[in-house]
Amino acid sequence: MKYKRGRLIDHVHITVADLDRSRAFYAAVFDCLGIDGLQAEEHFFYCDELFVSRGEPSRVHLAFQAESREMVDRFHAVALAHGGTDNGAPGARDYHPGYYGAFVLDPDGHNIEAVHHGPVRRSAEAVVVTPEG
Repeated sequence: MKYKRGRLIDHVHITVADLDRSRAFYAAVFDCLGIDGLQAEEHFFYCDELFVSRGEPSRVHLAFQAESREMVDRFHAVALAHGGTDNGAPGARDYHPGYYGAFVLDPDGHNIEAVHHGPVRRSAEAVVVTPEG
């Protein structure tokens, strides 16, 4: 069985009630997962394909890749310490062999997951898109 991971989604835009509270939550979660590049502007923030702005909170499920089961465990603890609510403790899931995930609700109720897929071979670490023109 093959699982394709990559640029399936161009970007995800969520709206939140309190931009500063959400920025602090995502900054802590990204730091613990080794994700860098969070950019903050006055009325929004973004990191890679995730764009967050102020508004009536939307409800989505986001899953971030983790490099290990220990990183999933750390994500869960960090998220709870920064305003998240438990929505599924770290553990193996039967989605496919090797799937290990944890779920939290962010401060606006978005279902945020960190997942480790077990040993995998990647065709590329990342895709870099450079606009022409």
